[in-house]
Amino acid sequence: MSSHAGHGHHDAHAHPHTHGHGSPAAGAGTEFDWNVMGPMLEQEAELNSGPYEEAARWIAALPTAPKVRRVLDIGSGPGVVTCLLAEVFPEAEVVAVDPTPALLERTEDRARRLGLSDRVRTLEAALPQDAARLGEADLIWAGNSLHHMGDQRAALAGFAGLLRPGGTVALLEGGLPTRRLPRDLGIGRPGLEARMDAASAARFDRMRTELPDAKREAEDWSALIAAVGLTPQGTRSFLLDLPAPLSAPARDHVITKLTREYEVFGELLDAEDLAVLERLLDPEDPAGIHHRSDVYLLTARTVHLGRRD
Repeated sequence: MSSHAGHGHHDAHAHPHTHGHGSPAAGAGTEFDWNVMGPMLEQEAELNSGPYEEAARWIAALPTAPKVRRVLDIGSGPGVVTCLLAEVFPEAEVVAVDPTPALLERTEDRARRLGLSDRVRTLEAALPQDAARLGEADLIWAGNSLHHMGDQRAALAGFAGLLRPGGTVALLEGGLPTRRLPRDLGIGRPGLEARMDAASAARFDRMRTELPDAKREAEDWSALIAAVGLTPQGTRSFLLDLPAPLSAPARDHVITKLTREYEVFGELLDAEDLAVLERLLDPEDPAGIHHRSDVYLLTARTVHLGRRD
């Protein structure tokens, strides 16, 4: 179960996909170097903290919003969003649920730094097998984690069963792939990111088919919410729009993500595109990301809400 990434689109499938903040809660979490992945996920979630906070405050302001006393952050990753949820819902205990101890340690460290340790808890759990350990909640935040569970309908039904009356599940799924580069870079064939999207989609499809108990599900998230007995409460998208020229942290993040994508998309991109990526990542190349003035960061994360009546 995870949501790395970022976040509601398939661009994060160069790494374990957690909500810009998570890790594969349904997976073992051992095939990644978390000393590398942890900081990358943390950086991505911090850059996206504006859209995440907007989404959480939208939920809090709904006329039907429950009194939030307990939150489950499913696929919590390094805990950036966990702590944000604790700030938006100041009376709630917020539980970071993730299968990766290294990421839960980051959550605990962040909660200490922010003075939230009295309300932020961590739970090492892999879903769906550990669902019975989660306990009930008023808000379940599943940031790009549901699609890491083979039977998404059954997993969502499990979440619905944990909600207290009036409780809400927030699914972050869908959205738009991240855009960072102009269509025509002046080197290589135009449309590099579109071809990288196709490679990411192919990896995503492979990931889904290899999950235990994988079942194909039409990605009509509101219909799926209704199918498990919840009442759809609306869908909204939240924009991250960092125009060129990027700040140093945002540029570093783009470099980190493109480096990861170069490593994992190798067999899915042709030699010309791989050569262009090598140039883009070369700090000495004047056409590279380190020196370009046209690099930006633009994406949309979509949130689908369901309420237990």
